[in-house]
Amino acid sequence: MSIKHPLIELQNSVHSLRKRSSQEWSQSVFHVEAPPWTPPTPADTNTSTPRTPVEPPTPPTPLPLADPAGQVSPAEGRESPSLFEGRNRKTKSRSSSTMPVLRRDTLSSSLDRTSRLQQEKQMLMEEVKAQKELVWILHKALEAAQLEKRTCAEFLAEKGEQERLELLRHRERQAADLRGRLEEAKAEAEVMRRSLAQKDAQLAELQENIRILTEKNNAKKEVIIKLSDQVTACLSDPRYSGSPSGGGLDSQTFKQFQQDIENLKDDIEAYKTQNKFLNSEIYQLTKLWRNSSEQEKSLMVKCAYLEASNCQVESRYLGVLRKLQETKSLDPVQRGAVQKMIEDALKGELKSVIKLNTARDHDEYGFKIIPDYEVEDMKLLAKIQALEIRSHNLLHQEGVERPLLSRWAQYLAGRSDNDLCPSPELKNLLRSGVPQEYRQRVWRWMVRARTRTIRDRHPQHYQQLCEKSQTSPHPASRQIQLDLHRTLTTNQHFSSPSSPALQQLRRVLLAFSWQNHAIGYCQGLNRLAAIALLVLQSEEDAFWCLVAVVETIMPQDYYTKNLVASQADQRVLKDFLAEKLPRLAAHFEEHSIDVSLITFNWFLVVFVESLPSDILLPLWDAFLYEGTKVIFRYALALFKYKEDDILKIHDSVEIYQYLRFFTKTISDGRKLTGIAFNDMNPFPGRLLRNRRTLHLERLQGELRELEEQQKEFVAESVERKDKEIDTMVSEDDDDL
Repeated sequence: MSIKHPLIELQNSVHSLRKRSSQEWSQSVFHVEAPPWTPPTPADTNTSTPRTPVEPPTPPTPLPLADPAGQVSPAEGRESPSLFEGRNRKTKSRSSSTMPVLRRDTLSSSLDRTSRLQQEKQMLMEEVKAQKELVWILHKALEAAQLEKRTCAEFLAEKGEQERLELLRHRERQAADLRGRLEEAKAEAEVMRRSLAQKDAQLAELQENIRILTEKNNAKKEVIIKLSDQVTACLSDPRYSGSPSGGGLDSQTFKQFQQDIENLKDDIEAYKTQNKFLNSEIYQLTKLWRNSSEQEKSLMVKCAYLEASNCQVESRYLGVLRKLQETKSLDPVQRGAVQKMIEDALKGELKSVIKLNTARDHDEYGFKIIPDYEVEDMKLLAKIQALEIRSHNLLHQEGVERPLLSRWAQYLAGRSDNDLCPSPELKNLLRSGVPQEYRQRVWRWMVRARTRTIRDRHPQHYQQLCEKSQTSPHPASRQIQLDLHRTLTTNQHFSSPSSPALQQLRRVLLAFSWQNHAIGYCQGLNRLAAIALLVLQSEEDAFWCLVAVVETIMPQDYYTKNLVASQADQRVLKDFLAEKLPRLAAHFEEHSIDVSLITFNWFLVVFVESLPSDILLPLWDAFLYEGTKVIFRYALALFKYKEDDILKIHDSVEIYQYLRFFTKTISDGRKLTGIAFNDMNPFPGRLLRNRRTLHLERLQGELRELEEQQKEFVAESVERKDKEIDTMVSEDDDDL
């Protein structure tokens, strides 16, 4: 390869620089037209052109250019001395011929000439500097050309195409390596810049600290100066002069001061001794208080266990009385004695043992801890249940409730409502139940997660629906008003007709009736909204909770007029009951028990008023997160929990009576939760969806057939009525 093209470029650069320098010479006082430069010949090297004083002076040529090797040509090197000799001769001749004229010149012309010479000198120095820069550029270009030449030579030296290609790849790898190093250098430079910025910030902070300390130091100096001035003023006071009388007074005052100082020192030592004594007393009292607290705690635990054991004994005692009451082989005397013992248990001193506290008849949400039964036998059952609940709470408070509370506190620590996201850890925590302290926050997050889309589009949606319900009465408003006083009648927040919770519930249900035109209102929605109100403590949050349950969690058509999706779920439950609890399903089949008569309401209101509040609310914790699968799990777990008791009953009427209230007799919520989420596994959601779809299609087909039969029946009824009318008319004609 040739290096001709970089040299051509350099030649053009030199030509442009020479042209610019020639233009500058044309503007100077020493400029005359010079012939174009030609390369020097050997003859020019050995000979020199003679010059005479009368010859016109030739302009000085630019500095000699460097050849590609960086050397100055000899001809150009010798041209400069002759040039300066001619200039000197010219100056001498001019000075000798014009001496009379110069004497007549003024001092100003000589100064102008001197200034022009200085300007010319400055221009020459700049030209020299430019020529040096050009020489440096030529050196760099020559090095690049030589490197390219060596590379091309190596490339041409290779014999085969493969070796040349490998050489090119090697050069490419070198270039890529250099680029990588450049990027690393840039990254390091960026890191250094950031570090420099941090150092600058630290420096600014340190400077600010120095400024503050300096100000403090100056303030202290001012205080010291003021104190020094005061001391000086005191010393210059004539009362402290060196007179004999003044000296006696000063000595007496000094002794008084020393005595006061000694007294103060004694007081300090006394206070130190007293402080040590008091500290030791406080330490001993603290130690005694800690020991007494530990003893009290252990005694409370023992008392709880003893009370739990007592409740268990009382529960067994009442259970024995109940079994004796049901025994038919007792004679009237024995039956009367048993009845008397039952009355004593219900009305006697056992009440002080059964009741937890006179102020604790209701829990934190207003639900009754001990259920009410109107029938005397049910009252005995309520006592037994209350004792079991009390025993269970006492035994599990230390081992379950407090660790669960600490786990929730650790999970929610440092998290905002927006930071909560679905995870296996959160799922396990929700299955264990949410403590009352965190339930409102967790429910609000789950509801917002399910209704975020519509709430973001309509931020004031609930307020608009409330205004609409006030101006335009909904057709379902009458039914809503009737159902208000049937909602959670045993809860203290809804038991009074004038309770503000009822008015809040009314506004929530009316707003939802305008929100969902397909449903409007369905009996059962009042209980769902009431639970949401009790936990969330906000009308708007309760409204969105109702929307989340009805429109996103439950299947479509679950609360419509025909309740077709609810009926399909009852058939799915029967399938799961036959698989998970075959003995119980066979028992129900043997006695013709239709469990949907009991479980339909469970599913429609998600167990509200069917389970105690301490079991219902943890169920809802998992239900709002996982969906309807939780309802199936708990329904099967309830039957599993009481399976042995149900199998002992062989009368269909008694089975129905037992199924009506047996859910309220469950006291061990932890056991029920374990059955629901452990014993009922596996419980895949895909299987639930497939079976729900299958039964829904079958049910819709049956409904269509039923509608067709109804239409045929109506048509036949009309025809029958027409025939009856014709018969009556013919009979009237016969009478006439």
